[in-house]
Amino acid sequence: MKLIVASLAFALTLSPAVAQQSGPVPPVQPDDGFSLMEEGAKLLFRGLMTELEPTFDDMGKALSQIEPTLRDLEPKLRQIIGMVDDLRNYHAPELLENGDIIMRRKLPSELPPAAPETEL
Repeated sequence: MKLIVASLAFALTLSPAVAQQSGPVPPVQPDDGFSLMEEGAKLLFRGLMTELEPTFDDMGKALSQIEPTLRDLEPKLRQIIGMVDDLRNYHAPELLENGDIIMRRKLPSELPPAAPETEL
């Protein structure tokens, strides 16, 4: 605690001397705020990219490892997508007591009316 008080007292005694040495403060230009915000945004995004770079590298490695499996599944996934048609035609998935997941198709009366087609 004594160290903090001593440091604060020392900083306060130096602050007038530092303020006098710095000279006159230049007038603030209207563009200064935008350039400062731009610099802050650049620094923020650089920091984020630096921190996320290892994660992106790991994701790339994982995707390259599962790529062959995904290529094998592609025909089946296309078949399922063709059968499902539009997800808006279905109710939210339900989890049954036995662990099965079902997606019930909406009845025609439950579907929203189709939007009229416009000619171009």
